[in-house]
Amino acid sequence: MAAAVTLVSAGQSVTLIESRKRLGGRASSFVDQESGETVDNCQHVAMGCCTAFLEFCRTTGLSDQLRRERQLTFLAPRHRPCTFTSAPLPAPFHLAPAFARIPYLSWSEKFAFGRAAAALAWSHPKTLQGRNFLTWLQDHGQTERLIRRVWEVLLVSALSESMDRIDASYARKVLVDGFLTNRTGWEVYVPRIPLDALFTDRVLPWLSERGAHIEMGTAVERLEFDGNRVLGVQLRDGRLINADQVIVTVPWHRLGQLLGPELLHSCQIPDSTQLQSAPITSVHLWLDQPLMPQRSVVLVERLCQWVFLHPEQPGQSGAAQQVWRYQVVISASRMLKGVSREETVARVWHELRDIFPEAANATLQHARVVTEHRAVYSPLPGVDAYRPSQKTAVANLFLAGDWTQTDWPATMESAVLSGNRAAQLICES
Repeated sequence: MAAAVTLVSAGQSVTLIESRKRLGGRASSFVDQESGETVDNCQHVAMGCCTAFLEFCRTTGLSDQLRRERQLTFLAPRHRPCTFTSAPLPAPFHLAPAFARIPYLSWSEKFAFGRAAAALAWSHPKTLQGRNFLTWLQDHGQTERLIRRVWEVLLVSALSESMDRIDASYARKVLVDGFLTNRTGWEVYVPRIPLDALFTDRVLPWLSERGAHIEMGTAVERLEFDGNRVLGVQLRDGRLINADQVIVTVPWHRLGQLLGPELLHSCQIPDSTQLQSAPITSVHLWLDQPLMPQRSVVLVERLCQWVFLHPEQPGQSGAAQQVWRYQVVISASRMLKGVSREETVARVWHELRDIFPEAANATLQHARVVTEHRAVYSPLPGVDAYRPSQKTAVANLFLAGDWTQTDWPATMESAVLSGNRAAQLICES
């Protein structure tokens, strides 16, 4: 979508081919058969530091459908809720008062975290590339308790990985861009409507109105290649679409299948099969009464990491009985491998009842578990060696996707940046 928006804005003739009947890729929705509601596969959010994504939303008219959260609530076991917001201080001191008020850290832990955060921020990214972040934390005096209560909260949801599977340079990226560089980088933007409504119902007509030709529900079988240039794309229905330039935007695990051995060799790109995947699990809960006063909370030292109130609610106005739907997000959810849907729901519901007093009298009416096993690529130490540039050795073939080289982890920001860069390379050629 980002590549198409950039190209049509530059006056280029664009054909967008999508194998599904919706736009958005892994940022998608589905209809829950029991409730009849449209449900996102996972709660997608952006941060204030995601400037390319937010500009994409402004350009396509999506900004009014993003709710800006200027305050976050953290809940740790046996501690009162902690409100996190900016103070009227310049960056990087804007969050210092909020951090100082955290009740579940001692002052010695706060100082220890501050020293490590400063050391990480002052490190050059290249000196951190390839280093295991858990080892880095241990080398910088971070205790297991401090890692669980701060670093995991800060990074697991952002990077969708556990501390022992994170390249230290990506940890620095989140810390610096999200929390230190400017006063609003940490703020969260939550879609007000399902992702399908956001992208398919709004971006698709925006592109069509500007002359883009869009083929939905159309799969590409292979790329036609003459040994020097890509001539076009062969569709599974037998049609051949000629093209002067081609941007391939499939996930990393689909690239080799689509390009084929000859073209893949000619591209001279890193071996994307070396990229590993990280799973994310979402548990959707339908309740007969509200669970919490906030629209979202961050949970500390819990299986559940985030709890979001469905953005279109509270309640279903006009219904005989109000229904409150929440989404619980569990990133890096390998611990749930082999656990049944029923057991996952039971564990999540037990945990929420332990956390929220309001849950004592609530009835769980329906639940849905969604696990994206290939939600994102893992930011493993040294992963950049396998992330290709948007430009390939084939003159008219380009790549885009959150897994290509953007200096960002797997996020909507990285996806938009990659599409923009691929389109700019075409415009400059």
